[in-house]
Amino acid sequence: MDFERMFSEHQDRVFAFCYSMTGSRAEAEDVAQEVFLRAWRSLRDWKPERIEELSERAWLHKIALNVVRNRVRASRSRPPLAASDAGLAMVAAPGRSPESAVETHWLAGQVAALPAPQREAVVLVSVQGFPYADVAELTGRPLNTVKSDVHRGLAALRKMLEREEVLAV
Repeated sequence: MDFERMFSEHQDRVFAFCYSMTGSRAEAEDVAQEVFLRAWRSLRDWKPERIEELSERAWLHKIALNVVRNRVRASRSRPPLAASDAGLAMVAAPGRSPESAVETHWLAGQVAALPAPQREAVVLVSVQGFPYADVAELTGRPLNTVKSDVHRGLAALRKMLEREEVLAV
């Protein structure tokens, strides 16, 4: 297994998934780092045949989903942190307008505010492009439940966006 190849091939998608799930660039970086650390540790002990059969993308997203879930459980005992101006500045990337960075941050915050099952399903299907059946397997939920979660999550995001547009007018 060429871990460097796997890392370079999947790091952007894993980070995007983590960012969509957490709504925080700093938290997403921490989660993505933990994902690849766990992957590297696991692969050291695997037999070559098992590695050959591995669907890297799905496996890494499964690890990321578990890390995010664990962090959510752990954070329930701590008070939530407010978004700071420094956090907003971190969203900006070279070549992107400040408005685009703010919109991206706002949308990530709205996705992060969805109930966990809807957030997971929306991000995996609509952002990451996984088929519904793969999402059902990754999350351990029935296929029709995943479809409902995506539908409800997207409907909730639509309402949030409509509300935001009305307030901006």
